[in-house]
Amino acid sequence: MMNIIGKRPWFFLISGALIIISVISLVVFWFTPSIDFTGGTLLTLKFEQPVEYSTFMDKLDQLGYGEASVQMTGQTVFDIRTKEPIENQQAVVDELTASFGQLADTPQVFTLAPTQGANTTRNAVIAIAIAMIGMLIYVTYAFRKMPSPFRWGSCFVIALLHDILVTLGLFSLLGHFLGWEMDLMFITGILAIVGVSLDNTIVVFDRMRENQKNGVSTDFEVVVNRSQIETLGRSLNTSITILITCIALLLFVGGSIQNFVIALMIGLIAGTFDSVFVAPGLLVVWDKGKWGSFFGQKKTAAVKVPTENQ
Repeated sequence: MMNIIGKRPWFFLISGALIIISVISLVVFWFTPSIDFTGGTLLTLKFEQPVEYSTFMDKLDQLGYGEASVQMTGQTVFDIRTKEPIENQQAVVDELTASFGQLADTPQVFTLAPTQGANTTRNAVIAIAIAMIGMLIYVTYAFRKMPSPFRWGSCFVIALLHDILVTLGLFSLLGHFLGWEMDLMFITGILAIVGVSLDNTIVVFDRMRENQKNGVSTDFEVVVNRSQIETLGRSLNTSITILITCIALLLFVGGSIQNFVIALMIGLIAGTFDSVFVAPGLLVVWDKGKWGSFFGQKKTAAVKVPTENQ
């Protein structure tokens, strides 16, 4: 049987490297804000006939608005966001209708204030902070019959913070080199990560509690190792299923939800790794009180995994 917990120094090292890269990227590059944060103009067009997103974007590029942020609703409604006012607006609308057919409604134009994105981001941060406090209280209560239940809740929240930080950092890095902008869809993706990370971590922790109650071993490290093995398949299957869905959305829905999908995919991969390999290992180190073994010791005893007959 695999000794996953015995390899925790490597998992801590990988996690630490991701955190360092993320922090450096955030400090050096930060994010390129979209018009959701800088303000601009919103032009909403509703066509009578379905329009392909890629074809629509190609036409906008020809008209000189290739940098516009476009969100598609259904197959007929397009929200075009630009940082600068759209000059010769009627001429642009005429060109688009000539290429894609008549509009079902009158074009709608709005001026976007930069406070919209700032307010949404502030509310998202507050929501995440409240969620973390609530999760700490809930997990501590749910595992109250375990020794030191506060440790379980703390490791749970640390895992969530890890996933969010890595997602922010890696998206910042990708955004710098690929020219992606941070918009409200990315903020939505960060909020979605909270739910995904919660699900993976709680499954592993719940199996650890169950195995400890069933007396799998008196050694907590052995209990954690067996729990990791038993939940590994379930965690991978769930994550791969969500990843396939995300890839399908990215390929068939397109750029309108790109930032949401990319954020969710990064958070999903980081959350699966962290939930199965890092958070349980952190709980073991904390339980043993040997922080010097956080990245391993020169001499460590092998984990004895009991057989089914034991």
